Amino acid sequence: MNMNRIRLSGVLAVAIILGIGASTSRVLAQQSSESREEFEVIQLRPDVYMIAGAGGNIAVQIGPIGVILVDTGSAQEADTVLAAIKRLTNRPVRYIISTSADPDHVGGNEKFSRAGVTILGGSRGNASFTEDVTKADDLNRGLATVLAHEDVLARMSGPAPQPLERWPTKVYTGAGYSMSLNGEGIQVMHQPAAHSDGDSFVVFRHADVVVTGDIVDVNRFPVIDPRIGGSIQGEIDALNRLLDLVIPPFPLAWQAARTYVIPGHGRPLDYADVEEYRDMVVIVRDVIADMVGRGMTLEQVKAANPTKAYRKRYGADTGSWTTDMFVEAVFNGLTAVKATK
Repeated sequence: MNMNRIRLSGVLAVAIILGIGASTSRVLAQQSSESREEFEVIQLRPDVYMIAGAGGNIAVQIGPIGVILVDTGSAQEADTVLAAIKRLTNRPVRYIISTSADPDHVGGNEKFSRAGVTILGGSRGNASFTEDVTKADDLNRGLATVLAHEDVLARMSGPAPQPLERWPTKVYTGAGYSMSLNGEGIQVMHQPAAHSDGDSFVVFRHADVVVTGDIVDVNRFPVIDPRIGGSIQGEIDALNRLLDLVIPPFPLAWQAARTYVIPGHGRPLDYADVEEYRDMVVIVRDVIADMVGRGMTLEQVKAANPTKAYRKRYGADTGSWTTDMFVEAVFNGLTAVKATK
């Protein structure tokens, strides 16, 4: 593959340490005429890439029938991400899988779906992958399919709806949905009550890559929002299930085969990274659970700083998800469980 430029970034340095035979290119995303922001295209397998920095991480799988995407990043980055994918392949987007309803993971759904072509052979859509389809009635009529759990559709169409054009055009129910595309077995696995009630893992079985969405976010403490069905125990259950899916490398081999994990945000991971993240969440949960068991109030728990050991790495005092918000979500969840006993 011809990359615009190869550079040893922080992500690539980590990739080399992990033994990833990865290459990365630097892409400048035009935010406005005055500002530019940067994201990276990282090759994890010959046919699997991760695009980082355009909202939530995006997984790109390329094969004979076209492009399979997991998540589409933020709406404002969609044009530049689409251009980056076109530099990887001239094949059309065929299928989009959304891991949650978060705007920074589904914001590009409309753009990518309209730039794609259905795998069902519809007459509409963009077979040349060079122009957008603009008619509103083209939704799910020849455009690339957008798949998600039914709870994602419920969130996106709920009291604070997102634009119709971003909604899933196909939903699954129950524990999961399996399919074969591009000669690749793909499993979409529902993870109830983790980050939200509609989260999914996406497993590319042949490539041995798992996409987690925001169940794993190595840039911060996990976002657990009880208002949309999230819970600390559901988060831990999901992380334990993820570890069951991930194969660790043989410890004495430099470039041993292993499962690679694409998190919702942050660098690519392997088994040891996921295990460390899971252990952090369990330890913080247990510390707060002990405090709840001793009758401490939320204010007392926050003052005791139960995340102290991990705050420098994952904590934040400002932004959309702070350390205090994480502690409060865990406290409230554990208090509610205690009240039912």
